[in-house]
Amino acid sequence: MAGLYIHVPFCKQKCTYCDFASFPKEMGKVESYFACLYREIEGRSKQYKDTVLDTVYIGGGTPSVVDSKFIMGALRQVRKCFTVKDDAEITIELNPGTVDEKKIKDYKSVGINRFSIGLQTGFDDQLKRLNRIHTAKDFLLCTNLLKGENISADVLIGLHDQTANQVEKTIDLAIAGGVSHLSVYALTPEVGTPIYTDYLNGELLSEDETADIYEHVVEYLKGKGFNRYEVSNFALDGFYSRHNMNYWKRGEYIGVGVSASSFMQGRRFTNTFKIDEYINAVIYNKSPEISSDIIEGDDAKFEFIMLALRTADGLDTVEYNKIFNEDFDKEYSEPLRKKAQFLERNGNKIKIKDQYLYVQNDIILEFMK
Repeated sequence: MAGLYIHVPFCKQKCTYCDFASFPKEMGKVESYFACLYREIEGRSKQYKDTVLDTVYIGGGTPSVVDSKFIMGALRQVRKCFTVKDDAEITIELNPGTVDEKKIKDYKSVGINRFSIGLQTGFDDQLKRLNRIHTAKDFLLCTNLLKGENISADVLIGLHDQTANQVEKTIDLAIAGGVSHLSVYALTPEVGTPIYTDYLNGELLSEDETADIYEHVVEYLKGKGFNRYEVSNFALDGFYSRHNMNYWKRGEYIGVGVSASSFMQGRRFTNTFKIDEYINAVIYNKSPEISSDIIEGDDAKFEFIMLALRTADGLDTVEYNKIFNEDFDKEYSEPLRKKAQFLERNGNKIKIKDQYLYVQNDIILEFMK
């Protein structure tokens, strides 16, 4: 089984924190881009012809900003070229300010059964400062259109002057909208983004302040029945993201479109981040890839460890030993000893203790050779 990621690099305007491949000024290229996207989907299906898709994820950018006919066309092409499981999880990212009843109806008609909404915060002044195009009311209008569906929402912490109480109210808003999954991300001010200047000026919350809010969020969501199954992801029972779980289990996935990454047959490769370069490559039957690496040996081992320890379930030593033909406990006896106070062991399962999961990087790095 494998996942498929489809990147839609269009949006109405750039958020102040956005470092993704998204281009508000390129909307005139939507038609030619999707024509090339359909073509790449066909090419990848021939390259990996026996692949069965368990999940499809349409992300961006803002997939919901383009006419729904392009999204429908992409999914029809996927089903034409790949074997897609009958119970496949098919997700689309939505901005609440770009959807209407027709779009939702069109999405559902081609099998989309999971909707990931970029809420970020429930406070309009914060949304405006982030250059988001929607309001808290737009979020509720969007969830009303999706009533009864499998809904996820993204929430940001670490914003200007943000308080734990504000994050609580944002979570309450999301739950009122019927979400069964929440992704709670700490704001990362990337170099080159507008919000990076705010970071340099000391206008954002400190790392310690953000960590305090995160710990508060974990307890608050636990009280609402949401389990933390990965450092930034929380869900009601039965609503974990299968697509994301595949990433963390180091499963295979194909990425199509600008900036999309893939991991197939031990090879990790990434497409160009430039729309024109992508379109030209596909038109002239050239690969849009700009990087390709075989992940093996110590790199593959560390990747397995890093991804597994990000999750609440942790690392299965029996699985590791089987995949790499090694003895995990012997191979990593030293880091296991050094970080013992942060780790919890239950048979063949090793996990980072709940209270240290947010600061897992320092713990995981000990396992790098």
